[in-house]
Amino acid sequence: MEKNYDLIIRNGSLVCSDKVIKADVAVVDGLIAEIAPEISGNAKEVIDAQGKYVFPGATDGHVHFNEPGRSDWETIKNGTSALAAGGAIAYFDMPLNCSPCTLDAKNFNAKLEVSKRDALVDYGFWGGFTPKNLDKLEELAECGVIGFKAFSCHSGIDEFERADDYTALVGMEKLAKLGLPLMVHCENAEITKELTAAAIANNKTTARDYFAARPPIVEIENVARMITFAEHTGCKLIIAHISTAKAIELVTEARKRGVDVYCETISHYLIMTGDDVERLGTVAKCSPAIRDAQNQLKMWAKLQNGEIDFVSSDHSPCDPKLKDGEFMLVWGGISACQTTLSGLLTHAYHNRKVPLTEIAKLTAQNVNEIFKIKGKGKIEVGYEGDFAIVDLKHKYTLNAEDLFYKHQVSPFVGDEFCGQVVQTILRGTTVFKDGKIVSKPIGRLLKPTL
Repeated sequence: MEKNYDLIIRNGSLVCSDKVIKADVAVVDGLIAEIAPEISGNAKEVIDAQGKYVFPGATDGHVHFNEPGRSDWETIKNGTSALAAGGAIAYFDMPLNCSPCTLDAKNFNAKLEVSKRDALVDYGFWGGFTPKNLDKLEELAECGVIGFKAFSCHSGIDEFERADDYTALVGMEKLAKLGLPLMVHCENAEITKELTAAAIANNKTTARDYFAARPPIVEIENVARMITFAEHTGCKLIIAHISTAKAIELVTEARKRGVDVYCETISHYLIMTGDDVERLGTVAKCSPAIRDAQNQLKMWAKLQNGEIDFVSSDHSPCDPKLKDGEFMLVWGGISACQTTLSGLLTHAYHNRKVPLTEIAKLTAQNVNEIFKIKGKGKIEVGYEGDFAIVDLKHKYTLNAEDLFYKHQVSPFVGDEFCGQVVQTILRGTTVFKDGKIVSKPIGRLLKPTL
């Protein structure tokens, strides 16, 4: 008796956890039902992926889609369109820069309503972690947040206050009991504040002045401090958008001691240097600052050694007017969620021979395992049928009109990439194909399995 499937992808090279295999993959009711060299049977849809590579759909663990409240910066509809175009089938949205911030159940539910209406791909939410909402951590956990986000320095949003040392220590004790992780933006508040104020007072407002006001030590010191608190409390800790090789070393050493700590980096720390930022201008301003070429080489070595756990985009757009002005004074955020996978295929696989299996782990498997999202991140029977079909050899130049962001700006416009996403599939349904969004919003809320 012939089997019936909803979808069969034939003739592709499947990028699995430990190897790349030439095989077919079939989906039934949103789940991978069979993987075999040649699957017999009927399907409602058959995709011929001859010559293409089939990756597990990516999960972006760090985006700012800004709804509700700042839809003039970015929207969930635009942001999830960009993710799908880049091969992502899920994202975890930060508790800022939406307004109000996601600091309690009421604001969680307000964001959820917009996402139910507009999200083309699956989504999870970070809960805020500030001095003003330590009494709301439990209710946010009950809502299903995937973890909590804190800033050691000023967040850029006044209503999202930085977590001082007391807040960090007491809050981590609570999160250890809840079994949920804390992600921290690690930059020393006092040093960054005073160096920035001194620079502005002396009319030092260029890109180089900005780098000097946020030197590597502000990250390194604060990473060490947060690791100390995590080791004391038993809280699971994730260092956000790590930018220095030395800070990665601190994470690696702590993990060897048994500390439950992980590090995320962002593609622009691997692709750009300070020289690039100086050339590009404010479109490439972010925090922590992008470092020099020597640090970047060391970052790549850390990635190749397996010391970086996952790579996200830290997609942090704004109204372009907020990027007008002197470098030190403008908004610090980069629009990048459409290019993470292609960027890694170009710079990690093609340029540095990082195995495709490792790229799949960095963009899909590890992030879902760290956050205990069941059934996502692998091409394996029983997992959800989430795929990014990639033409690995196709070279293209990113044009502004290719971007699905609300504002078609990015420091990567004009860059050449090698490895283009041609189709993105969420639970067996094609969301993006050949440059176009072809699905209605079908995203679902993701919650950790505790």
